[in-house]
Amino acid sequence: MDARPPIYQRRETFVRHLYGLHYAVTSDNRRRSGEARQTLARLRRAFSGGNREAEAYDVVFPFEPPIDEQDLWLLIAGLFALHPHGNTARGRTLGTAMQTLVDKRPSTARRFTQLLSLDPTAMPHYLRQAVQLLRTEDIAIDYLRLLNDLVEMRSSRERAHQIRLRWARDYHKPTRPPRSKNSPTTDPQPADGAVVEPVDA
Repeated sequence: MDARPPIYQRRETFVRHLYGLHYAVTSDNRRRSGEARQTLARLRRAFSGGNREAEAYDVVFPFEPPIDEQDLWLLIAGLFALHPHGNTARGRTLGTAMQTLVDKRPSTARRFTQLLSLDPTAMPHYLRQAVQLLRTEDIAIDYLRLLNDLVEMRSSRERAHQIRLRWARDYHKPTRPPRSKNSPTTDPQPADGAVVEPVDA
């Protein structure tokens, strides 16, 4: 019998550890801060590929990723190291984050279109570019949600298509315009002499 925590719980614990690195960097404890900075630097080096990937193993493997997911966990660790932040942005999908980015930098719209058309095996390179762009505008992303989405995309072509559609819906979702200072905060009153029709019960 497998006594390990469920896989969803392991993913959450792993990503929470990554967020903890950000908090450690900003800690008043100089030793803790320095160690966290070194760890993030190693994760960035590991992201360059080749033999350097091994520098991330001691960060990722203690959380026991399934063999068929371990490359995605390593990917998320590298992406976090590129854009570490403490805002869990709970539930914020890649589509929502990219919408916020494009609102600030319209020229980046093509990046998201490319992501939607990619085969999952080609996605790491473009995800790296997207996360670097999100970092330039300090836009947080939910790394746990991203990890779960990437795992689901791998399960079947149909599921991958559904995840892309979700990202696209979130990206194209209309943003609610801010309320004008002059706009009424209550229902408008009828003009003088106007007849108000009764509402059917």
